[in-house]
Amino acid sequence: MHIVVAADEAAGGHRLQVLTGSGEPDGAELTVPAGGLPGVVAQHEAAARQAGTTPPRWTWERTAAVYPGLLAAGVRVERCHDLRLVQAVLATAATAHGSGAGGPLPYLPVLGPLPADEAPGLLPPPRPGPEQAGLFDLPRAAGPGTAVLAAELRAQLGAVAGAADPRGLTVLLAAESQGALVAAEMQHEGLPWREDVHRRILAEALGPEPAPGRRPERMERTVERVREVLHAPGLNPDSPQELLRALRAAGVDVASTRQWELVEWARSVPSLAARRQALIEPVLEHKKQARLLGANGWHWLETWVHEGRFHPEYVVGGVVTGRWAARGGGALQIPHVVRDAVRADPGRVLVVADAAQLEPRVLAALAGDDALAAASRGRDLYQAIADLGEERGSELTERPQAKLAMLGAMYGATTGQSGRLMPHLARMFPRAVDYVERAARVGETGGQVRTHLGRWSPPPGPEWDAAQRETGTAEGERRAGALARAQGRFTRNFVVQGTAAEWALCWLGSLRTALVREGLDARLVFFLHDEIVLHCAQADADRAARLVREAAAQAGRIVFGRIPVEFPVTVAVVCSYAEAK
Repeated sequence: MHIVVAADEAAGGHRLQVLTGSGEPDGAELTVPAGGLPGVVAQHEAAARQAGTTPPRWTWERTAAVYPGLLAAGVRVERCHDLRLVQAVLATAATAHGSGAGGPLPYLPVLGPLPADEAPGLLPPPRPGPEQAGLFDLPRAAGPGTAVLAAELRAQLGAVAGAADPRGLTVLLAAESQGALVAAEMQHEGLPWREDVHRRILAEALGPEPAPGRRPERMERTVERVREVLHAPGLNPDSPQELLRALRAAGVDVASTRQWELVEWARSVPSLAARRQALIEPVLEHKKQARLLGANGWHWLETWVHEGRFHPEYVVGGVVTGRWAARGGGALQIPHVVRDAVRADPGRVLVVADAAQLEPRVLAALAGDDALAAASRGRDLYQAIADLGEERGSELTERPQAKLAMLGAMYGATTGQSGRLMPHLARMFPRAVDYVERAARVGETGGQVRTHLGRWSPPPGPEWDAAQRETGTAEGERRAGALARAQGRFTRNFVVQGTAAEWALCWLGSLRTALVREGLDARLVFFLHDEIVLHCAQADADRAARLVREAAAQAGRIVFGRIPVEFPVTVAVVCSYAEAK
């Protein structure tokens, strides 16, 4: 049973419409007064639990528009259908061409396309009030009513029924909507964050908190060292252009101020490596300090951490592959230097789980590569590849080589050491390498590829079309070739990264369900692609760790069925996030 929830903007409340399984109205529309939605939702959820029946699937335009208010009132739901998230997946699938697998979906959305300034899982920007509106600003239209939302649901259900793999697509869309619930719950809970510890980290790395507009004390001393070694007394090292000119004037022959390029320059002449390192050492130190100050300095702390919690806003499906993104606060880039500030409350612990080498294992499952599947079982995958290479007399005999070669296969690195090792990898795992190679060929010809459950890559954009029209000239051929190779690298990785994102969504959803079922005092508080953090009562930590592992195994079965590929997770029970790595 679906229950459509639409905002009643005139009355300040909501309108609800019960639907049948096919999306048709079942009874009259219900008007819920302002503030009454949490009570109505709680009644339906409780009634289903008491009757032992499946709870309703709450169907709304955006989870982010409704669920935070329910959470604030202490109400959680088991299932939902996020129409905008589903629309984003189906709309791309409706454009699919060039790679078979059933072709485009028969999907004609009822909801209009999202404006360019909106993301599927997020609230739209606030409407300006009369005092804020510009002379030519038009007010945003009121949200759709239950009839429009119900019609959109029927269009989506019809598209899924017409898919080449309706089962896979159904799982994907349910997991995407479940992910929206998890994201809202994690934002509501917040990641425990010790402000005093964070301030101590900043003081040790940068010095005391400076006055506005001034550099911290230790950072200022580093700047003076940079100026001294580069013989540039007036240098502003925060300006990439100024810093690059000063580096070149000092004999540092680099094309940019990127850290990796400076390090490579220092190592390029082994006999001079020590002298070169001494020249760039203060520059690297300044870059490290500036990164900490800008990304997680005092301003960040005051903006994002309140009452001992960091509340980032996750963007479900914020990346085209289905990976999550975050809006503000850099939630998906918590650097190691500040992770000690992420500490459990007294009497609680952090259960930190990491899916080891997820993407190569996903590739083994996608390609049905028995040799790579065997390497995934019971051990470190990269070491297993290196051991196999040594057995076969291959050049690929070291773990770092195995990792580099596998990442090169998935990301399209065809030059350097990765390119040199690729033939050895192809001989060991021909089906896996062929799988990503075929995905790359589809992209190079302008086609689209799909993940295992049915998320399609977007078609090439206007730049691609323009380049194809200009292939009559040498410059046009060069530009079209470069774009083709770039698109091939994108589709090569899309099939693997996108399917890994599906596995991770199923992992999250399975764990969320298990935690509720078992009644554990544990909450999901952080998620990063292949890593999960629970904030858990110490007494429940061992059970929570077991559920994390069981959910990972279940995610593999949900996505791929029963296959010989293992998806192990490492689990650490710690008081500080820094202790988990």
